Amino acid sequence: MADKGDLGWRLLAGAAAFGAGFVARKTITIGWKQVTGKEPPTNPESPDVRLAEALGWAVVTGVGIEVARLLATRAAAKRWHESTGELPAALRSAARKIKHADA
Repeated sequence: MADKGDLGWRLLAGAAAFGAGFVARKTITIGWKQVTGKEPPTNPESPDVRLAEALGWAVVTGVGIEVARLLATRAAAKRWHESTGELPAALRSAARKIKHADA
């Protein structure tokens, strides 16, 4: 069972990732319109959408949203560490595994 700290971290990280993903998607959509001059594909899987356009949209959104979520979650972890004095439990165990692998 998760303790309160673990639940608090999950809520904080989830909110940070969700917010970053939402903002990134809006930003990428605006950028796509400015660069291409047209709306992004609403259904890239459709054969009516050119393959190059569908692949471009998939790569740009996939990378852009994941980078935004990563940065937001790392910022949340830093804030968590500053306020509690330790990393969240999920990140502590990952950090220990890395230290042991390097040794």
